[in-house]
Amino acid sequence: MTPVKGKLIALGGGDDESLIKLIKSEVCSLTSRIEVIATATPEASDAIKSGLAYKRAFEEMGCSNAHFMRIDEGHPTDSPENLARISQADVVFFTGGDQVRLASFLSDTELLRLMRYRYQNENIIVSGTSAGAAIMSDSMIYDGYGHYSLIKGEMKTTQGGAFIQNVYIDTHFAERGRFGRLAHAVAHDPHYVGIGLSEETGIIINEGDQVEVFGPGVVTIIDASEMRFCNTREVEENEPIAVENLKMHLLVHGYRYCLRERIFQAVPQEPGKAVV
Repeated sequence: MTPVKGKLIALGGGDDESLIKLIKSEVCSLTSRIEVIATATPEASDAIKSGLAYKRAFEEMGCSNAHFMRIDEGHPTDSPENLARISQADVVFFTGGDQVRLASFLSDTELLRLMRYRYQNENIIVSGTSAGAAIMSDSMIYDGYGHYSLIKGEMKTTQGGAFIQNVYIDTHFAERGRFGRLAHAVAHDPHYVGIGLSEETGIIINEGDQVEVFGPGVVTIIDASEMRFCNTREVEENEPIAVENLKMHLLVHGYRYCLRERIFQAVPQEPGKAVV
């Protein structure tokens, strides 16, 4: 299998200064083109404020070629200008908000196909926080709160951006009690790996496979590949689920998880390299 040339960088929400610093450190130069997309924010005025705020944040870090791309009810996704800008982008950055809204504007568009093509074949960074992180996988979770997420029908999934396959990325993971819904999702689809991102903590996915952590917190990995029993396809709606033998890993900086092999391992550290 040919390795993916692009890189995914996803944050679980919260303070995102570390994410912006990491993106800056990963791009080839301070003149690299960054496109900020704030479509996940429902209100147009709030989306503009958010998009421009991130543009300024990148500029304050020294990235002088940052831009805000409007995609909403009044600004078509597949405009010639947007396609031209994405064809030249070195970084695509999705802000937080409502991932279902973001997916609805990107689904089945030339813009998303262009982003995916470039991610597969070119050295581009696709990044995001909160909803902008959840959008990265081919299927994404929405709904399902607290203990209700372990009731059949409460946890829902829908189509994501499909930069990476067979992964669920959930955000605000520890802070909003989302273990249940991620466990439910992978139990129902055991060929998927669940990745739970706490706030201020995120992942870098290299070659479409190697998941490494940045930030001070913990990333939760849930693996159902050795599951022995699950009743999610048998019980009726509004009934609780039962699952046997889910595996869980807690990943911190200095360790990585290989998605294809489903292996947890230490990352060889470069001498003198600081924690982001």
